[in-house]
Amino acid sequence: MDTLAASDLLLFVNAAITATGQREFRADAGTQRLSLEFLHDYLLGNYRDLYAATLALDVNDHNAAMIVARLLADPGTTTPDERRREGRLIAARLAVTPPQRVYDLFRSLRRARVNNRLTRAVVRDWLAARPDLAFDAVKYRGAVRDTVRHTHLAPPAELGPFLFAPRRQSRYATPILDAWRRAHHERSAVYELPFTVAEGFAARHGIDRATFLERATPTMTRLERLRLRESAARAGVGVAPDLDTMPLTRLASYVLSLPGDDRALRRAELTGALRVAARRVAGEHAGRWGRVAAVLDDSFSSIGSTHKRRRPLAVALAAHFLCEALATTYVPLWTSGRTDALLLHPFGPTPLGERVLDALDHAPDRLLIVSDGWDNAPPGLAAEVLRVWRERLDPDGRTAVVHLNPVYDADDFDVHRLCAGVPTVGVRNAEDLPALVEFAGLAAGTGDLDRLRSYLDQRVARFAGPAR
Repeated sequence: MDTLAASDLLLFVNAAITATGQREFRADAGTQRLSLEFLHDYLLGNYRDLYAATLALDVNDHNAAMIVARLLADPGTTTPDERRREGRLIAARLAVTPPQRVYDLFRSLRRARVNNRLTRAVVRDWLAARPDLAFDAVKYRGAVRDTVRHTHLAPPAELGPFLFAPRRQSRYATPILDAWRRAHHERSAVYELPFTVAEGFAARHGIDRATFLERATPTMTRLERLRLRESAARAGVGVAPDLDTMPLTRLASYVLSLPGDDRALRRAELTGALRVAARRVAGEHAGRWGRVAAVLDDSFSSIGSTHKRRRPLAVALAAHFLCEALATTYVPLWTSGRTDALLLHPFGPTPLGERVLDALDHAPDRLLIVSDGWDNAPPGLAAEVLRVWRERLDPDGRTAVVHLNPVYDADDFDVHRLCAGVPTVGVRNAEDLPALVEFAGLAAGTGDLDRLRSYLDQRVARFAGPAR
């Protein structure tokens, strides 16, 4: 049973890191959602404590919300200590989740009529911890109103009238609330509001798009700058994202979204930004990984899908720069054979076997393979190379091999694996690579449930704090 439980947990973690219920290169969205729903229900029903503990791992926001919703909707037969542990994990996870996703979660709980005591406590504490609830009330007004109504909370100060009868007030003492009131009849007040709210008022007032974007740029978030970069350029307005603060994988996605000519012209700027972001992620581990070789997939399937455009390639590009920062010496090998990482685009088949052979020639301390695992030129060569290497040439494991897969395979309820002897873990963001490589060591011995529990307990203690 321990072997089965460990295997089930690793299966779920891989799915919860990579899958978002959206279309992938080889699977449609419906199949993705059905596969994920089954895994969540299965793990909750059979290993509730392990299921809750995965909130402390690097699962993506989509799956974290699914975990929280299921834990709150089904208290089960948990003991008071278990409920307190789940409450700490939920609170810690929501604290690092984007607010719009949290409000979407609260609305889903309202639709499902989940309103038990733990749910009300979670909502109350999260709202109380918000740095500016008035800002939330303006930007996510409908969601905040639905949340406080569902959980029977009394909004503080002026928020009650603003949420439920906003036009009855002749004036608000809170500046952002009064800016919203004035924006109905004053153009200047539009630029005091969050960008997404200001857009609606700008359309109502008939403000020219170029004028609006130029004046509203200071209020844009980092993601809004990225999203509006192209449309702003068409309107003749420059909206430059702040590369210095952008997370590594998102920065890689931005770079890949640029035309090749732009990347070439901005080579020094973009390469410098990627290296700075990678060093920020590497932190104290920079230069401590020894000799590293990485096989990186830039084949045609790395184009992703309409929902995840170039996402697999962005993860590989970000991993490339992170490995460069972590390694003492580093050898990157792209499946296409190209050597200019900045000008990559999805192209060609996936000759993983050839590139793995090339990588092993360098006798690295670590070999990382970042790929969807569909080795097809020729099929199966990578698995055979790795099997022979491990069994005959390196039985002592001098070279640590880890396969990092950014694509969920809904048909197998897992990420696609290269071979049985190489641990495969899902990866969503390259920033999680050091922790995932550590986790891969556990994945190599799936029968040791005690080791997995010990690892999860350590992660839970670091993430949610010690039990009180």
